[in-house]
Amino acid sequence: MKFSEAITFFYTHDLPKTRHFYEQILGLARVVDQGDCVIWRVSAESFLGFCQRANAPDKPEGVIFTFVTDAVDDWANHLRANGITLEKEPALTERYGIYNCFFRDPNGYLLEIQRFLDPHWAG
Repeated sequence: MKFSEAITFFYTHDLPKTRHFYEQILGLARVVDQGDCVIWRVSAESFLGFCQRANAPDKPEGVIFTFVTDAVDDWANHLRANGITLEKEPALTERYGIYNCFFRDPNGYLLEIQRFLDPHWAG
């Protein structure tokens, strides 16, 4: 037995604002729109979903959603050009063998864009 895909779900107070960010700023393709829940494709087998809920956290903590790409600097420039403030500029994080940056989505969720430098990464 094996899994064919993965979907990570988060809650939001403002689905239209979230939809704009993930579709217009990050360019993710919407694959399912269920009215109060939307799912976007991140890569071939990974998806990200948001559901509008009254009990969505006001200041989410303890979760980092990571996008893996070799184009960390290009993404950082794209985000800045679209008015997104980076919480951590692209830099080498030697401890984990990655090159990464951090920013937040409109809901306050911490997002990371990273490139693995570790040759053991099999992604």
